[in-house]
Amino acid sequence: MRKESDRGIAIVGMGIVCSIGANTIEFKQSLKSGISGVTRLAVRKGPKLSVDMGAEIKNFSFLDDLYRYSDLPDEILQKARHCARRSSFSIQASVLAALEAWQDSGMFARANDPERLGVIVTGENTTQNYRYGLQASFEADPEYLSPRYALQFLDSHQVGVLSEIFSIKGEGFVVGGASASGNVGLVKAVQLIQSGIVDTCLVSGVVADLSPMELQGFVNVGAMVRENTFETPSEASRPFDAGHAGFIFGQASACVILQSCDMASEQEGVVRAKIRGAALNLDGTRTTAPNAAGEARAMTMALQRGGMSAGDVDYLNAHGSSSPLGDATEVEAIKQVFGDHLSELRINSTKGLTGHCLYSAGVVELIASVLQMEDGFIHPNKNLENPIDSDLRFSGATFEKCRIKFAMSNSFGFGGINSSIVFQNGG
Repeated sequence: MRKESDRGIAIVGMGIVCSIGANTIEFKQSLKSGISGVTRLAVRKGPKLSVDMGAEIKNFSFLDDLYRYSDLPDEILQKARHCARRSSFSIQASVLAALEAWQDSGMFARANDPERLGVIVTGENTTQNYRYGLQASFEADPEYLSPRYALQFLDSHQVGVLSEIFSIKGEGFVVGGASASGNVGLVKAVQLIQSGIVDTCLVSGVVADLSPMELQGFVNVGAMVRENTFETPSEASRPFDAGHAGFIFGQASACVILQSCDMASEQEGVVRAKIRGAALNLDGTRTTAPNAAGEARAMTMALQRGGMSAGDVDYLNAHGSSSPLGDATEVEAIKQVFGDHLSELRINSTKGLTGHCLYSAGVVELIASVLQMEDGFIHPNKNLENPIDSDLRFSGATFEKCRIKFAMSNSFGFGGINSSIVFQNGG
């Protein structure tokens, strides 16, 4: 069997819109500074909820942000404006993150074969708040409903919009994996490229624009921090800290462009990092309970597929959702995989700053990992005051300089979905 490392996958472009940065430059600075995006939730229509904080994207303006990319070809900007200006917030955020990634990759300056380009959208049931907001008007007069709704409530509309803007005519589809959706999309993109179906794949992590029903649902299942648990919002997301009380809702649209290393070399583009191995498995359950054996198996598979051992990994961006059971289970899995290497393995969780970005979390955390790798630092584990385990080498309260050659990023989702990706410095 051919190992994944025999057909290298390059990360050639990245883009993000999130609570701590409107682009990758702002995002990196916030990571270094340990800035939290968690605040009180914006007022929403509907009943009072049992959740009052989250890391939402604030002061969002699609048209203002669109024209920051004035050096992109006018044809792309006009298509972006036409496709998204009357679309939902989630579509608009996806377009902006994708434009940054496309610009970062230099794809617009090249003659690309549309049939060798692919697009994968990560996230399922991504239009809940959009639909919730229309419900009252629909009940008052069903004829009020815009004809655009027939397209826009579908997750696949994201595929259509991105494929039209960037002239993508290869394969395209939506993947879901609950909190692991971002990594699921990355794994599938790696497989598409390695199989020879496409040379380049845009992976778009969709912003979670949850309606009040979904927010309350996460509280009711015991996964999300309840209101009044913490006096200060920025203290509420506490991955691996004894005071953790559940995850904090986060918003981010994140996009990466993956390419075969052969194509990246041929086009003489900048390779920001290379994916060595990627793995996805199931626990065979429908519940929310995490499983250490399944998580460990995903990490081990990713290493094996990359032709690597646990001792090669310098840094782990943990799933670290701030859920007491989830954090404890991941610690157990990390110990199973890394054993004697634990004292050398640097660990943090980006969710301490961004909250849990759900559908896009894996893509957000891949970007965070690459930025740390490129700039030689480890961002703080915000609010980690009393670690639940003393054997793991978590980062501290401020960023630390660190040379990272090989890194791993984990994402685990409800329903026993486990994923792990291993990558290396692009230099």
